[in-house]
Amino acid sequence: MNPPIVIAIDGTSASGKSTNAKLVARALGYVYVDTGAMYRTLAWHCLRHRVDVEDPKAVAAACRRWNTSLECVDGRVRLLVDGYCPEPEIRTAETSAAVPHVAAVPKVREWMKKRQRECVRFGNLVMEGRDIGTHVFPETDYKFYLDASLHERTKRRHADGVPEDLASRDQRDSQRAAAPLMIALGARVINNSEMTAEQTSGLIIEEVRQRLGGS
Repeated sequence: MNPPIVIAIDGTSASGKSTNAKLVARALGYVYVDTGAMYRTLAWHCLRHRVDVEDPKAVAAACRRWNTSLECVDGRVRLLVDGYCPEPEIRTAETSAAVPHVAAVPKVREWMKKRQRECVRFGNLVMEGRDIGTHVFPETDYKFYLDASLHERTKRRHADGVPEDLASRDQRDSQRAAAPLMIALGARVINNSEMTAEQTSGLIIEEVRQRLGGS
């Protein structure tokens, strides 16, 4: 029996990772995994329990102790805390501001890598994030890196009603010590500044289908 296929979609903030990963997963019938939501869930958990998100040791301790489980519902993997999946809570401005601090903790990234690799038990995956092809599933043959101009990405963020200093976020993501944002070896880079989500996802779907057909 062949092991599950993992399609890794990495990239910068507002490069369309989530939208395109969902479109690719739907088209191929794969399970969608939003790794950013997992970090957001930990950030929410820390805020809820008054853990100082700027204290790496405190965050690492909280990550060791929290009670979590994975479930797959409607083709999407969710991380539950004490049996509860926080959906709107992890999208607040307060949680968003805490995420970069939490995500930079090496022990947190180790914990997340283990949980994210466990997702293959649900079948073939489309997993999006910032370190999937470089750190979580470096062995996968299906790696994509999405990017767009800073101007275009900023425009997309504002359209979503989320003002964010993307230049600073890019710098933090690429310079952190643990699993920094970088283009994975062998990844196809897609700059979608002038492309729609359908065009971007179409490129990924076409390449995956061609390669699967030739395997």
